[in-house]
Amino acid sequence: MTDTPKGYVVAEVDVHDAEGFAAYRAAVPAVIAQFGGRYVARGGAITGVEGDAPTGRIVIVEFPSKAQAEAFLNSAEYAPVAAIRQRTSSSRLFVVEGVEG
Repeated sequence: MTDTPKGYVVAEVDVHDAEGFAAYRAAVPAVIAQFGGRYVARGGAITGVEGDAPTGRIVIVEFPSKAQAEAFLNSAEYAPVAAIRQRTSSSRLFVVEGVEG
């Protein structure tokens, strides 16, 4: 029997209103935790290896499953927090299924 693969939310975020984005950074960890998520990477240094490195923040959040990651993104709890991110930054978000463990 194999474990359910984890799910990952991967975000590339280019903040254009740092003061406004601070409210997002303050609010989102509690919502992530409600859905069993944890940060794997959150805005650390980026080193380009091939192609163009992203110029904004890279965030990777691990969830117990891809379904749980999607539930977080589509939740009523996250909607008002997401609106802050959308207002204060340009973002690309992806949900990626991990490998079976």
